[in-house]
Amino acid sequence: MITVDTLIHARWIIPVEPASVTLEHHSLAITKGRIVDILPTARARQQYHSDNIKELPSHALLPGLINCHTHAAMTLMRGIADDLPLQEWLTEHIWPLEQKWMNTAFVNDGTELAIAEMIRGGTTCFNDMYFFPDITAQQAIKHGIRASIGLIVIDFPTVWGEHAEDYIAKGLAVHEQYQPHELISTCFAPHAPYTVSDIPLQTIHAQAQRLGIPVHIHVHETLHEVDEAQQQKGKRPLQRLHELGLVNPSLLAVHATQLMPEEIALLARQGAHLIHCPESNLKLASGFCPVARCLEAGVNVALGTDGAASNNDLDMFGEMRTAALLGKAVAQDASALAAMTVLRMATINGATALGLADEIGSLTIGKAADVIAINFDTLEAQPLYCPISHIVYATGRHQVSNVWIAGNHVLNDYRLTTFDLSALATQTQKWQALLSQ
Repeated sequence: MITVDTLIHARWIIPVEPASVTLEHHSLAITKGRIVDILPTARARQQYHSDNIKELPSHALLPGLINCHTHAAMTLMRGIADDLPLQEWLTEHIWPLEQKWMNTAFVNDGTELAIAEMIRGGTTCFNDMYFFPDITAQQAIKHGIRASIGLIVIDFPTVWGEHAEDYIAKGLAVHEQYQPHELISTCFAPHAPYTVSDIPLQTIHAQAQRLGIPVHIHVHETLHEVDEAQQQKGKRPLQRLHELGLVNPSLLAVHATQLMPEEIALLARQGAHLIHCPESNLKLASGFCPVARCLEAGVNVALGTDGAASNNDLDMFGEMRTAALLGKAVAQDASALAAMTVLRMATINGATALGLADEIGSLTIGKAADVIAINFDTLEAQPLYCPISHIVYATGRHQVSNVWIAGNHVLNDYRLTTFDLSALATQTQKWQALLSQ
């Protein structure tokens, strides 16, 4: 028999690639953090030996979910200033709080809380945009989660940088520091067209091309943003980004609730990616991303939660369900955004957007073993005719029982293996008291 590090026997395996495939009574073999085999359980029991066997007779295995847009540290602001329009929420509440309290401890503790929530909800990789990205990377490494660390850039001074050139220089240093780590990748993260001027955006474009990393930016989030850009610049933000060379296969355009047909065609033609955050857009009344039309045009669409300050959770299962239902309503077509389409948005499409599709996003031999197990042995999950449909329309994150990232067991029978939950609760309560002042 062949000895492997971990052997998981499951009722179902949903590999995502190829699409719409469900493997019944199959097993997953993992060695050195990678998937080395996927085969029928009867054969696996004869062919493989492991000192670490997981029996999951009522579970489905699928690739870890990829949250393609987060502001992880903002989890400490969950529930602050709810039910307000975006500009009022930002300018009168969120930005003043950040100005008062933002420091390395805030990012450290807020990111740790976010990572615990994400792992418990089946997210194995997140793409972040926030201050002190080096601290975010440190927390990701500490807890064994995969992260794309956003090298944030804005024009005005904050505790992280003095001006755009300073942000870029610090971001490049973070890139160099964490480039060798297997769980960490980076992307430039200019906040938005209205907070970053042309010269820094040109520098970001050049540096991103040189380093071969994505550019992650809020684009066309609200009608107000687009109207203001037209008044001030005489052009829509996406047009401006295109003229600066940024609309290309490296672009991750977040939100995009205000898209004209020619802009959808532009994104498709240039190979850019769209990051859809349906629940945040709904809560802030930002508008509706025309996801079905984007997919039909050939745009790669991935999913993100946005920050917990505007969502108010980091629940990718909720995001999938909302994306599917909202997508059908916006398209006025019940067949739009089928369950498998949305599951791909939360997995392989996210990996493609981040440039990580050769490593994660599907359960494929040779890829990293980023795997989650969903327990369907509950009253609410019965009867079960189609596991893929159940994942999108009937599954809650509380059903995630086990999570492996690069083969490491970071959630074992619902228990986080790298956290002191009592200490985490205490430090979170400390911040609640401070931010309530």
